[in-house]
Amino acid sequence: MTIGSSMSSGYCSLDEDLEDCFFTAKTSFFRSAQSKVPAKNVAQTVEEEKPEPPTIQEIKQKIEKYNAKVTNCLLMKLNDDGTYTGFIKVHLKLRRPVTVPAGIRPQSIYDALKEVNLAEMTDKRTSFYLPLDAIKQLHISSTTTVSEVIQGLLKKFMVVDNPQKFALFKEMRKDGQVLFQKLPLTEYPLYLRLLAGPDTDVLSFVLKENETGEVEWDAFSIPELQNFLMILDKEEKDKIQQVHRKYERFKQRLQQTLKEARGKPG
Repeated sequence: MTIGSSMSSGYCSLDEDLEDCFFTAKTSFFRSAQSKVPAKNVAQTVEEEKPEPPTIQEIKQKIEKYNAKVTNCLLMKLNDDGTYTGFIKVHLKLRRPVTVPAGIRPQSIYDALKEVNLAEMTDKRTSFYLPLDAIKQLHISSTTTVSEVIQGLLKKFMVVDNPQKFALFKEMRKDGQVLFQKLPLTEYPLYLRLLAGPDTDVLSFVLKENETGEVEWDAFSIPELQNFLMILDKEEKDKIQQVHRKYERFKQRLQQTLKEARGKPG
């Protein structure tokens, strides 16, 4: 597993007003409510009315139609009891660092088969950033819920953070906009994949931070809070340097303009 060591700055452009940005340890810089730039990504949390459960025959027809569109070997398979299995891909778009056990070797095939929980082997913890927009492919059942998908992803990356800190979204594209809808914990992702078809441009799944409005500081561990302080300090220093460079360029331009003006014959 490749680990990204760089920290995301999330800074606003220096050509914009500094007062138009604010920072929280919850994520990074966000546009304030008075921002003139419309957001391209729109989060929707309105729950849709669920139709009646499909019959086994309807499921069979949908799976056959789905598999006919698959261009790789990631087919869905119908079981005798009416359940079915298949694959989903989840994009990890996490802006904050995650907490993992410190000094633990990577998970082996034996560990995965025996369901060995390496995180329980030590109490030491450390924080780092997962690679932004990494993709994880999961083989799940039609009875696998969103909650189980989140827990499975965290286990694969040996993340020991509370699963409630994370949420699974479905990502859709409409009229040039990227729309995110938070999925209920009891939703079945494989059924959504079946309905949408295998094209990830039509529907994809994204794991993000569970933004509930207020920052629940009690949910963070000591290493996480310490890491937030380090990020604050680094971003503050980077911002100061950017502002200094900006006004240094302005100063140089003004001095050059004055020099040229004085050199012209009066």
